[in-house]
Amino acid sequence: MFKIGDKVVYPMHGAGVIEAIEEKEILGKKRKYYIMKMPIGNMKVMIPVESVEEVGLRQVIDKSEIDKVIEVLKDKSNAAEDLDNSSNWNRRYKLNLEKIKNGDIFEVAEVVRNLICRDKVKGLSTGERKMLENARRILISEIVLAQDAEEEKVELMIDKMFA
Repeated sequence: MFKIGDKVVYPMHGAGVIEAIEEKEILGKKRKYYIMKMPIGNMKVMIPVESVEEVGLRQVIDKSEIDKVIEVLKDKSNAAEDLDNSSNWNRRYKLNLEKIKNGDIFEVAEVVRNLICRDKVKGLSTGERKMLENARRILISEIVLAQDAEEEKVELMIDKMFA
C-alpha cells in the first residue's frame, strides 16, 4: 500500500505524487482512492486502492537508475535495428503500445528513442507522433520526480541527445 507523499507511476499516464487517500462514493459504491497529482499538466487522477496491482501502479525509479534510462535513450544501435525490422506500422504501433502500457520506464525509453530515430529517418504517422508525445511525457514525468528536476531541464536533456 502506498502512502501520502509517495512518488508513483501510473502506466499510460505518467508519474505523480499521492496527495491524499480518500473514500468516495461513485455509482453507489464506496471505495478508497489514491488521489495522485501529476506534475506535468497539473492534473489529478483518482486510482481505486483495490485495483493498484491491476493498473500497474508502482514506485518511481530510484535516482541511481536514471543513468540506465539515459543509456537506453543513447543506444542508437537498437533504434537502427528497429528501423530495419518493423516496416509494418500497425505491428510496430501495437508493440510500442504494449511497452508503454506495462509501465517499465526502460521500455518507455526504448519507445521514445525508436520513434524519435524513425521520425528523423522516415517520418511518423499521426498515430505514432501522438504515441511519441505521450511516451515522452511519461518518461519526462518520471525523471522529473526521480531527480527532483525541473521539467524544462529534463526536456532539454532529452532533446540534446537527439539533436
